[in-house]
Amino acid sequence: MSNDLVSLGIESLGLNLTSTNIADLELFLQEMGRWNQVHNLTAIEGEKNSVRLHLIDSITVLPVMRRFLGLPNPKIADLGSGGGLPAIPIAILQPEWHLTLIEAIRKKTAFLQHVRGKLGLKNIQVLSERVEVVAKAQPGQFDAVISRAFTNLAYFLELSLPLLNPNGLVFAMKAKRADQELQDVCMNDWRLVADEPLEIPNLAVERRLLVLSPVRKLPL
Repeated sequence: MSNDLVSLGIESLGLNLTSTNIADLELFLQEMGRWNQVHNLTAIEGEKNSVRLHLIDSITVLPVMRRFLGLPNPKIADLGSGGGLPAIPIAILQPEWHLTLIEAIRKKTAFLQHVRGKLGLKNIQVLSERVEVVAKAQPGQFDAVISRAFTNLAYFLELSLPLLNPNGLVFAMKAKRADQELQDVCMNDWRLVADEPLEIPNLAVERRLLVLSPVRKLPL
């Protein structure tokens, strides 16, 4: 993979990547491609599609997350992390953020641990557990929760709520079905903070990032 191919999609995002950032992102995709041949980490194959639909799709959320996460060292949980998306690209570009990757399938957590060591990502933690188990062990410990194509929005919010601290935010990466999924969310329990369109350079697909916060009810 050439630097030009990565930069083609990333330059327009205004993230000011360093050569080290690009090298680490490339290495991550190379390792994903290598492991995918044996372990079926993702259904999307090929260099061009991987760059556009995996890496760039994942980091388009960064400008929005930076805007809403005012803390210097936020703690973020990535639910159903799979092959490490969006958490690994975010961890590469935001070394001061702490990311916990929650994934129940062990062959995928093995890959995540491998990438963590290969890239020296000291700002990530990999948990080979179901989200519900982590929520019981670490209630209210996270400033934000994110996922990419993990489950429907209503269930994602249900899983996220126990993990969030009182001021926590949910970042839900969605596509065209976002409006339909929002209809299934009880807006007495959640507030839609932002609905941000995400443009993947050189790819005509609709992406949106929904930012939601829980409405905390006072105890009776």
